Amino acid sequence: MSRFVEPVILTGDQWVRLEPLRAEHIPDIEAAARDSDNGTLWFTSAPTPDGAADWVSRMIAMQDGDSGVTFVVRSLEDGAAVGSTSMFHVDAANRRLEIGHTWYSSSVRRTGVNTETKLVLLTHAFESLGCVAVEFRTHYLNTASRAAIERLGAKLDGVLRSHQINPHPMAPGALRDTCVYSIIASEWHNVKAHLDYQLARVRA
Repeated sequence: MSRFVEPVILTGDQWVRLEPLRAEHIPDIEAAARDSDNGTLWFTSAPTPDGAADWVSRMIAMQDGDSGVTFVVRSLEDGAAVGSTSMFHVDAANRRLEIGHTWYSSSVRRTGVNTETKLVLLTHAFESLGCVAVEFRTHYLNTASRAAIERLGAKLDGVLRSHQINPHPMAPGALRDTCVYSIIASEWHNVKAHLDYQLARVRA
């Protein structure tokens, strides 16, 4: 039986190549996490250099069955790993999934990396998988992530209050309010044009 979301390689036109995460990527994740502020972000589960091996194991375990795929984001410029993102919470029967668990090295912020990563993922979701909706979720207090999601053209569906108990050691037991955004298939044409426009501005 085939999976709804298969591990595939996705490549953008200028900035990124997305490779399905494997155990051999641990050194890449360690290096990318070293060039990040992941260790200071209490509202995410992004890996630190010391926790890269455990993080890779957890994300690979998530890929069992049809639960999703985690990708290493690699720079097309020099081949270096610069972060990671995932397709997960897959609902194959209803052709829905979530994009998230996204983090990047500090050196690629304010470049076209995130925009092109989202473009290739959304193109795959809507045009190859035939998704009817793609979700994005983030902590209510993660204002940077919320702004980035909104810049994609995603719309806020609502806020799940006291949605999760935070396991992070910097804020153990804190209750997380989760913002739920989505893009639906009928919006994809406009969202894609908007992402292409944003990338053209970065290239300029």
